[in-house]
Amino acid sequence: MAKYEKNPDVIATLSPEQFYVTQESGTERPGTGEYLDNKEPGIYVDVVSGEPLFASADKYESGCGWPSFTKPIEPAHINELRDMSHGMIRTEVRSTHGDSHLGHVFPDGPQDRGGLRYCINSASLRFIHRDDMEAEGYGAYLDQVEDVA
Repeated sequence: MAKYEKNPDVIATLSPEQFYVTQESGTERPGTGEYLDNKEPGIYVDVVSGEPLFASADKYESGCGWPSFTKPIEPAHINELRDMSHGMIRTEVRSTHGDSHLGHVFPDGPQDRGGLRYCINSASLRFIHRDDMEAEGYGAYLDQVEDVA
């Protein structure tokens, strides 16, 4: 069983934007995230802890300007917290072990896929392509990633 944790050595290597998003609960500008238009098969993990968060099979185009997912790949790796900042009441999404700010979850996702929209900052994620998942220790999640056409 892999051990996921908030790693100070990894935090020291984050880009300024990754640090701002994950450690200071920031938000990248809409439409600018590295993974917004990524359609490759694989999984998205916490850039700090490496814990698996979302699968490409659950990613969809929501039009919100950030990568959107219908559900987490491993619900135990997601913490949902009440966020009353910026004059709004929202549900913040943080990684469980890395305690990285990921984004927010909203109840306006595709109804036929559960109705949720996990709106996630690319800066909080690292993408692992399907072809590399086994080698990087994520082979157990291959069944949650769509087959390569």
